Amino acid sequence: MLTEIFNEIWQSLRRHKLRSFLTMLGIVWGIVSVTMLIAYGSSFRSVLVYTFEVFGKGAVVAWPGQTSEQAGGERAGRRVRFEKEDLDAVNEEATLIRQVCRETVRFLGISYNDRLANTAIRGVCPEYGEMRSEIPSQGRWLTPEDEVERRRVVFLGARLREKLFSGRPSVGETVQISGVRFTVIGTMERKFQDSNYFTSDDESCWIPYSAAGDIWNTRYASVMVFVPVAPRFEKQAMQQFRAALAKRQRFAPTDTRAIQMFGREEFRPIIDGITIGLQALLLFIGALTLGIGGVGVMNIMLVTVDERIREIGLRRALGARRKHIRLHFLIEGLTITLLGGAIGLLISLVIANAIGTLAFLGPAYEDTSGKVDIHLNISWTTVALSVGVLTIVGLLSGWVPAVRAARLDPVEALRYE
Repeated sequence: MLTEIFNEIWQSLRRHKLRSFLTMLGIVWGIVSVTMLIAYGSSFRSVLVYTFEVFGKGAVVAWPGQTSEQAGGERAGRRVRFEKEDLDAVNEEATLIRQVCRETVRFLGISYNDRLANTAIRGVCPEYGEMRSEIPSQGRWLTPEDEVERRRVVFLGARLREKLFSGRPSVGETVQISGVRFTVIGTMERKFQDSNYFTSDDESCWIPYSAAGDIWNTRYASVMVFVPVAPRFEKQAMQQFRAALAKRQRFAPTDTRAIQMFGREEFRPIIDGITIGLQALLLFIGALTLGIGGVGVMNIMLVTVDERIREIGLRRALGARRKHIRLHFLIEGLTITLLGGAIGLLISLVIANAIGTLAFLGPAYEDTSGKVDIHLNISWTTVALSVGVLTIVGLLSGWVPAVRAARLDPVEALRYE
């Protein structure tokens, strides 16, 4: 039966070439629109999620402030400072915090031969690299031995490395920070983050917290960085962090001005809402475009039903049931739709390969690598979504003509002129 149906479809397409071409053109245009819009939305989401997560998955940054409430006999307005004892208190009492680190920052000169840059010199602990996603592309990150032995070693951000070395190998070289010699142990690739504090990671360099004490007074940390045991516990971890410091420094644990914190997870719903909402909008627009092509298929199928009324009556007279007639026209409409869709997918692949990359955040970061630009890649997920939308449109387009054909009265159909 299917062979007969496909043969009739082929004969119909050959008899009405122009009509068939115009009908499938709408489907082809629609599936190209759906596929390209899905590919664009998927890449757009990937770029935004990347710039969001590259800051550090789950990392929370805490700044010392001033107390705004009287507690423990202490006056309001007292300045809060981060000390080594605060780090110990958090490690002992904050059970929902997996890692915590003090960070001390000064803007100082760093030089190599006759090249000089003034940027953020950041004294940190070894765990900081994992918390803030400081991944080496060359060399290595700071180790516990560097911290314990007070080694004068430095890890460079991508743009700072370029300023000092201009593409030459940097690992093993010696730089000077405020006149103190440090050995470069590693560098990282360009880090396209959507937010930062003090300055961007690309412009910064990192040294052991203990070694920073050789250059400036590190008793009071600039900030503290911590990571909860799981992203969903971020809010509770913040509360435990504030409570641990409030107990040691004697201020109210409800005093939000004493310690100000910036957590990434509270903004994740915003990022997800923007990106998923845009993807849904683009898919809806593409589906509407494809739906217009589906209306064209429906109109042609209705014309086909009118042209074949006597044939339908003859089939019914010979014993064909309504479900057979309905299935016949439903398959015919779906086949035409899927055939146009297959052609559209091939054209989409050609267009995607021809366009390749569209500028997005690259110009803003002065980057030409394309890492934060839109890449029109037709993935299997994109194909699956496109085929799913196409199948729904094909079924809807063929259903109305199929039902109309199945409801024809056999006697009246045979009399039709």
